[in-house]
Amino acid sequence: MSNVKVLFVCMGNICRSPTAEGVFSKLVADRGLAAHFQIDSAGTHAYHVGEAPDLRAQRAARDRGVEIGHLRARKFIYGDFDDFDHILVMDDENHAVVEQACPDHLKHKVDYLLTFAPQVNTREVPDPYYGGAHGFERVLDMIEMASEGFLAHLQQQGVIK
Repeated sequence: MSNVKVLFVCMGNICRSPTAEGVFSKLVADRGLAAHFQIDSAGTHAYHVGEAPDLRAQRAARDRGVEIGHLRARKFIYGDFDDFDHILVMDDENHAVVEQACPDHLKHKVDYLLTFAPQVNTREVPDPYYGGAHGFERVLDMIEMASEGFLAHLQQQGVIK
């Protein structure tokens, strides 16, 4: 099996993308596949570089057995296009920023995370930052479904067994 490098991207890298990093990391660890992945997250904006995830995101994730408090926000950089096999964005704005910066020959690496959760019937993971605790729970539900779907996709493609 090859080493699959996955980057989750949102705006500030303190809510959705670190949650996705944590959820997907736990999923592959629980399946005994962690050694086959390199997983990271980043933000399209540098608002929170060096900060831990939002405390509400940490709490909601921890309630589901996912620890993300050790993660620190970073800004998405041009080198990420070369360093990662899959760049999974959370919403249309993130997609536009990443797609605009992406060289044409690497655009196949960029996709919406929710592409892998068609049952959700949307391609955007909503930003829970300005909402209440329910928003973080909803985001976790979406990310968990998409993480399962993404791992299944990689397995169907024979990338991971």
